[in-house]
Amino acid sequence: MKNILIVDDEKKIREVLSSYLVHAGYNTLEAGTGRKALDIHRETTVDLIILDLMLPDLTGEEVCREIRRQSAVPILMLTAKVEERHRLEGLAIGADDYVIKPFSPREVVARVQAILRRSADDLLAERISFHDGDLIVDTRTKTVCKAGQPVHLTPIEYRLIQALARNPGRPFSREELVEKLFGFDYSGGERTIDQHVKNLRNKVESDPKNPTYFKTVFGLGYRFEGGES
Repeated sequence: MKNILIVDDEKKIREVLSSYLVHAGYNTLEAGTGRKALDIHRETTVDLIILDLMLPDLTGEEVCREIRRQSAVPILMLTAKVEERHRLEGLAIGADDYVIKPFSPREVVARVQAILRRSADDLLAERISFHDGDLIVDTRTKTVCKAGQPVHLTPIEYRLIQALARNPGRPFSREELVEKLFGFDYSGGERTIDQHVKNLRNKVESDPKNPTYFKTVFGLGYRFEGGES
């Protein structure tokens, strides 16, 4: 049974989400503050975190950053901030998806199920090395190494690098990548992909402003330049 950590300072929201998630077959843990959430994450195996951005002690962004220093556990953000820039900022610091308040509990459960399902999928069936071992994608261990050093990726970033790396040279539209990463019914907008590619470039490329691997296809989307070895 998967453990879902619900982090929200409103007890009623925690109770409602917990009820729906338990009914869907998950075990739930609850935290009303950011510090409590970090304690639970350190002490307990958590499979996914539902994280409100507005907490009484730490901000949701601060909690997300701290968790990302330790773990790639999927994070679904809850936010009352409707502006796109706020959502992109959340994705930039490591969130996998977000839901805007007010929300339907059924939608949150569906997002949780989709994120966990995608996290369990392997899009590659082998270890692939690029540019004489400069970049290695290994799905047996679900790891990525750059110049011999492990690269800490979020689940979304990991799936994105797999989706592109399995088809080096093939251009993918933003719409295609959104569907691969989030599903056909995702309503978050295609700019989400731009932010995740930017994150990957910062982590994988020697010079993110002049990328070797993640190339922009102007007017369309992105392609991966392999040089597979």
